[in-house]
Amino acid sequence: MIIRKSPAQIDQIARAGEIVAGCLDMLRGKCRPGATTAKLDAAAERFIRERGGIPTFKGYRGFPASICVSPNEVVVHGIPGDYTLAEGDIISLDVGVTLKGWVADAATTVGVGEVSGQARRLMDVTEASLFKAISRFRQGNHLSDISSAVQEYVEHNGYSVVRSLVGHGIGRDMHEEPQIPNFGVPGGGPELEEGMVFAIEPMVNVGEHQVKVGEDRWAVSTADGSLSAHFEHTVALSREGPKILTAGMAFDRSNLDAASMLW
Repeated sequence: MIIRKSPAQIDQIARAGEIVAGCLDMLRGKCRPGATTAKLDAAAERFIRERGGIPTFKGYRGFPASICVSPNEVVVHGIPGDYTLAEGDIISLDVGVTLKGWVADAATTVGVGEVSGQARRLMDVTEASLFKAISRFRQGNHLSDISSAVQEYVEHNGYSVVRSLVGHGIGRDMHEEPQIPNFGVPGGGPELEEGMVFAIEPMVNVGEHQVKVGEDRWAVSTADGSLSAHFEHTVALSREGPKILTAGMAFDRSNLDAASMLW
């Protein structure tokens, strides 16, 4: 069952989302050569707790850190540790915050110093596919309209969407119904209604879509060793259309408006 939220409840999620957005902005500035992923994790936990939030990921099903930090071929769920960022890396940063019992979740992928043209294009296409998907999150559309938007745009640009990992509903719990794949045929699944809140998160590989789980049983990497990027927002469906709850104060609405015109 998809749990619809009231405007007041969506406001509560948005307050958690403000902390998520601020944390991601802070982390972007720290993704420099020589930084360790453990230091990024410590900075994130301090940022979240100083603002009254709880790092949602820490202890979730045994996850040992406050954020996920996933370099290069690691798609998601990278555990922060001794890995040292190097010039040319791309790093996925995934942050979840619980505030007064409500959860928001978002992710971004950033380059460390100068990155290759291929890496930059991968990040640009993945982020654009997220906004393409969000632009389909409207009353009267169906769940698979979101999924198909990602697949169409990503594959048109020559990349692959990860098929074994999905977005999800979010609210009181980090993972609620429904599951939101990043591929599918338009027009399928439940009809989208006001009050739904989803974490929409394209995960895109340069190579094939297959992935593998690492020895730590958390980190998910591309099976062929190719680069991967991950972008995510928590989004509510309002009467006026999709409302991004993890965008932060600096969000440019034109990014979303332009997405509807992208192939």
